[in-house]
Amino acid sequence: MKTTVELSKYPLNADYEPPILNFIDRLNDHQNIVVKTNATSTHVVGDYDEVMTILQKEMRISFEKYGKAIFVMKVLMGDLGV
Repeated sequence: MKTTVELSKYPLNADYEPPILNFIDRLNDHQNIVVKTNATSTHVVGDYDEVMTILQKEMRISFEKYGKAIFVMKVLMGDLGV
């Protein structure tokens, strides 16, 4: 089943840009998903199970590397076509 996840990350520190860019770069390293970034969020499209596994892994790495952050996700069944 295809899914589209709209995701925003809000690091809880003054130097917020490096953690966001690092997270997006790591998502782009995965070849079986499509990652599209705009000014306010990132869309991840792919197989539901694979997308969720990737997000779980990459969010954990973000917490371990950069500390506290807020992730806001919207999950849609299907390919939004963004």
